[in-house]
Amino acid sequence: MWRGLLLKGTTCLLQASAQSFLHQRHASSQCFRLLTHRFLHKLRETSCIPRLRSTDFFQSHNLIRNYKKDAKSTVEFPLSPITVTDIKQYLRSKDIPFHDGYSCLHIPSIFIDVFTRKDSFSLFIDKTTGQFLCKDTLVEGSWEDLQDCLEVMQKDEQDSLSPHVLLGYPESLEEQEERERELREVREIWSSSLPFTDLHDEEAQLVKTMFQITKISNATLKKFGVRLFKPTKSLVFPWFGGPDSSLKGIKLLSAQGIDGEKVTYNEATVPKCTSYFNLFGLTLVNRMDSEVVVTGSELDTMAVCQGTGLPSVALPRGVSCLPPALLPYLEQFKRVTLWLGGDIRSWEASKIFSRKLGMRRCTLVRPGEFQPCPLEALSQGKNLSRIVKASIPAAHKSIVSFKQLREDVYGELMNTDQVAGVKWTRFPELNRILKGHRKGELTVFTGPTGSGKTTFISELALDLCMQGVNTLWGSFEINNVRLAKIMLTQFAMQRLEENLEQYDFWADRFEELPLYFMTFHGQQNIKTVLDTMQHAVYLYDINHVIIDNLQFMMGQENLSVDKFAVQDHIIGVFRKFATNSSCHVTLIIHPRKEEDDKELQTASIFGSAKASQEADNVLILQEKKLVTCPGRRSLQVTKNRFDGDVGLFPLDFIKSSLTFSTPIKGKHKLRKVAAKLENEEEVQENEVTVKKDEGKKEKAAKTAKASQAVKRPANGNEKAK
Repeated sequence: MWRGLLLKGTTCLLQASAQSFLHQRHASSQCFRLLTHRFLHKLRETSCIPRLRSTDFFQSHNLIRNYKKDAKSTVEFPLSPITVTDIKQYLRSKDIPFHDGYSCLHIPSIFIDVFTRKDSFSLFIDKTTGQFLCKDTLVEGSWEDLQDCLEVMQKDEQDSLSPHVLLGYPESLEEQEERERELREVREIWSSSLPFTDLHDEEAQLVKTMFQITKISNATLKKFGVRLFKPTKSLVFPWFGGPDSSLKGIKLLSAQGIDGEKVTYNEATVPKCTSYFNLFGLTLVNRMDSEVVVTGSELDTMAVCQGTGLPSVALPRGVSCLPPALLPYLEQFKRVTLWLGGDIRSWEASKIFSRKLGMRRCTLVRPGEFQPCPLEALSQGKNLSRIVKASIPAAHKSIVSFKQLREDVYGELMNTDQVAGVKWTRFPELNRILKGHRKGELTVFTGPTGSGKTTFISELALDLCMQGVNTLWGSFEINNVRLAKIMLTQFAMQRLEENLEQYDFWADRFEELPLYFMTFHGQQNIKTVLDTMQHAVYLYDINHVIIDNLQFMMGQENLSVDKFAVQDHIIGVFRKFATNSSCHVTLIIHPRKEEDDKELQTASIFGSAKASQEADNVLILQEKKLVTCPGRRSLQVTKNRFDGDVGLFPLDFIKSSLTFSTPIKGKHKLRKVAAKLENEEEVQENEVTVKKDEGKKEKAAKTAKASQAVKRPANGNEKAK
């Protein structure tokens, strides 16, 4: 049934857009043959597992309700993951020559006339995902799309295809209006901005002081096309792209506030950051350049270019992400120096990005006191060329000595706050115990059934996501719509069903978060989940993965194997993934059945001791089920591998916003919990109370004996008289 509805829905889309498409693109019969081939190919894939319900299909293409669905909000892994070996074998079977690049395979573009392309290998195929991009025509698509194009070429005996042969779903009216509005906004801001050469010397110097770029010359600013937008006192960085090098977008950088001597900046991009793929400085790179310096900001790129004379580009989203769509533009360089900043976070990002770019050609600038970020190094008068030449290779041997680790150890000692990780803003008591959220760790989280584990961990992850931690949610108990509703309510801190007029405002802000969801629901195989996680880490540079929960992934494993052995295997897989991918994994595990009046312990986690042994952190959501007053929930940290601190602090649940807040310290005091004996303080208090009671009884008994001893002699004297 669902398959028929899917076919009917696609037919409606094609009928609705056929005339306009033919008029705009002048498509040949190859287009429709290719479309039929692709559609049947998709049907063959989806006939195995119905990933999309009929109602979801119509909603996602604006046929029921007129709203836009962000395709990047969910992460799906292909049913048949492609490998670089498969790609090479297919190309050889079609007699297509290719060059083996660093992160892509290069082949002659099939979208350019055979006489025009000559020996140019301008079509790039990602080795990990199979996504392709033609740099000459900017045609891009999936590996299945490229296969379909090659099949059609072979059947029609053609040497090339039109760049417009790849059909996509037509834009909705709302999407067209938004794209046109963004383009108008880009042009208006750009036309209203002024080059620095057109500013008065005093005004230009004031702006440079505000952005700490006094050492960057006007010639460098003009070379990169940087302007000033006076209404907001913002620097404007242009994005030129396409075959005609037209203006595609802009980034605005404004000074948000001054904290002592440090200026904090606020960035805004048009179009929005999820569609902003500008390698700032790429237009100044020549085809013959073989070396490039990659930085985390536009200001650093200009500093490197001025200080070294080397080509330099800036990543569009800083150290948070390196989109795979940008990799083809970096393939020409034999040496890539990653100088992303001067802190620990940029150093970790450099090591992660070097894996995408190819470690054998990458060198890294280690942050330190004498090697700050490029802009700061230029301001301090340091020799930037010497710093770039002193960069270390990203590839290293399996055995190292302390001499090679010495600078890393010093960096951690000097930057203790950054090493501790990202701090929570909603849970300050958790910062006192765990010190922060760190990459490469495994956190095991448990709590009684119905205590609010998913609600609490969603707020915990949302807190980090709002600070720029790229987050991937794998919810196997509740569907993504319910989970997104919970997180949106926590984000807005209010029930939006009572304030529907504010929904679009909060939804627009929530959409900007680096948050993604797996499309799984119910029991899943561990290999499928792991492939999806690796796919997401590569595409979106995910830093935090939440798995809710472990028991649901054990359903499709071999039932003849001991379930505890299966659980141990899955935990070991997640432990290895967290370490190798430098990604924090939060794993929710249901506890064993316990009595209602007993608190959970580390030993209460379902399964063997493997979970607590492999975990870097163990968190338990405690709940006193027999108590109804506020404060009946608390969060207990029973393991902290970072520095050993453990503890317990109370939580209050606010039903209107579905959030947990920490009570006022004067009302509930944070107490440390001894690891050897739980509830030791209560035992000691009871012992003190018992001793006091016994002391009072003994004192009363002595007083009674003394009074009796006094009365006896008096009575004896009276008898004597």
